[in-house]
Amino acid sequence: MTRPVVLVLAGHDPTGGAGIQADSEALAANGCHAISVITCLTVQDTHNVKRTLPISPDIIAVQLECLLADMPIAALKIGLLGSSDLIPIVEKILLKYPSIPKVLDPVLAAGGGTSLASQQLTTQIREQLLPHITLTTPNVPELARLSALPKASSSEQAQVLLKFGCKAVLLTGTHAPTPKVIQCLYQPQQAPQQWEWERLPETYHGSGCTLASACTAFLAQGLPLEAALEQAQQYTWQTLAQAESLGGGQWIPKRI
Repeated sequence: MTRPVVLVLAGHDPTGGAGIQADSEALAANGCHAISVITCLTVQDTHNVKRTLPISPDIIAVQLECLLADMPIAALKIGLLGSSDLIPIVEKILLKYPSIPKVLDPVLAAGGGTSLASQQLTTQIREQLLPHITLTTPNVPELARLSALPKASSSEQAQVLLKFGCKAVLLTGTHAPTPKVIQCLYQPQQAPQQWEWERLPETYHGSGCTLASACTAFLAQGLPLEAALEQAQQYTWQTLAQAESLGGGQWIPKRI
C-alpha cells in the first residue's frame, strides 16, 4: 500500500532536533512520506536560535508549484514560517486543498526564548491561516499570543482561535506548572477533552514539531481526530522518554 504523502512547510534546524528533520522523521515513523519546502534557514544549537534567514517567497512558490504538480498530497503540516511575505503563498495552498487535513504548529518562539514571529506575522496567522486549519497545536505562550488575549483563561483563548474558523485546538501542557502534562482539545460546541501524561525530567528540542507531525500522519491515514491525537501523543511521549543528550542544551527526541 502506498504511503500517504504529506507536504511540510517549515524551517531548517541544523541540530536535527526540530523543524523539517523532526517533521520528516515523525511522519516516516508513522507511515507517511514527507515532501518538504524549507521556509527559512536558522543558525541555532540545542540552547537557542541565534538567527533566522527566510527563504525568498519566489523560490518557495516555484518549489511548491513543482512538487504539487507531481505528487498528490494527503495532508499538509505548517511549522515555522519566518516571514510575513509567505502568508499569501501559504493561504493560496490552503485554499487549493479544502478537503485534506491541515495542521498548524504555530512556532512563534524558540525553546530558548528567541522570538520567531513578529506581531504582524502572528496577526496574519490568526486572521488568514486559521480559518482554513483542521488542527492547531499551540503551547501555553503560543495560545496566549495567537489569541491576543494574554490575560484570559486558556479556554477563552482557544475559543478565539475557533471563532476564526480553526476546526480544533490541541493545547499542549508542558509549559503549565502542573505535576502531570495535561493536553486539552477544544472543538466548537463541544466540551474540552483532556489527556494526562507523566511529566518527564528534561527539556526537549522539537517536541512540538514531533507532536504536530505525528497528528498529521494519523490524520493523513484517515483516523478520526480524537484517535489521531491519542496515538500521536503516545508516540511523542515515547520519543521524549527515549530522548538523548546530544548537545549542551535541550535533549533531542528519538523519533526512529
